[in-house]
Amino acid sequence: MAKRTDAETLSSHLHALLRDDLLNGEWAPGAKLQLTTLSTRYETSSTVVREALTRLTGERLVTLVPNRGFFVPELSLAALQDITELRCVNEEFGLKMAIERGSLAWESELIAVHHTLERTPYREDNEDASLTPGWVKAHQAFHSKLIEASGIPPLIDLCTTLSDVTQLYNRWAGTATRFVGRDVAQEHREILQATLDRDAALAARLIRKHYEITLHAIEDNGAALEAASQA
Repeated sequence: MAKRTDAETLSSHLHALLRDDLLNGEWAPGAKLQLTTLSTRYETSSTVVREALTRLTGERLVTLVPNRGFFVPELSLAALQDITELRCVNEEFGLKMAIERGSLAWESELIAVHHTLERTPYREDNEDASLTPGWVKAHQAFHSKLIEASGIPPLIDLCTTLSDVTQLYNRWAGTATRFVGRDVAQEHREILQATLDRDAALAARLIRKHYEITLHAIEDNGAALEAASQA
């Protein structure tokens, strides 16, 4: 039993490391993920690497091509448009249900998660001005907490997967999402306030607008995704 638990812990740890590295752009879209190379990089066995990659395949962050191996997913605007719409529809519904079912304790937790998001540095102080890893995690935690009180595990799992896939696109969208004249912090404040006011219709509209602004920015600079996929 101890050995199995240790193996499960190791696999989960490697899954988390690989997930973070994928979302941080360690490998370009379409790149092959070699088992031996990853085994050396993470100082673990190829069996553990394969288990982690298989799990990430189920989460749509890795693509498995029969007889060829594992790859970072290639990116396309058409796919992002579908992913964004699916995310909007599901999170709108999840947020409405959370507002209907959420307790005072959930409201308090939501305020706390939002406070962390507000206090976490947004962009790196470098030429790329990329999102900081801490902000990305805080951002995902905020959006996850918004729908948590819906009490619908399959919906929450799907929204988590869509959030991760969207982040992969955001990472490779170049400057598209960086200089579009938006106030992301204010968008989150408005979503939070509408949720605390239990205004489900307004909260749903704001969450959709929040995601569609990012989509439109990437659409306007679609060449960045094409370049990333051809790198």
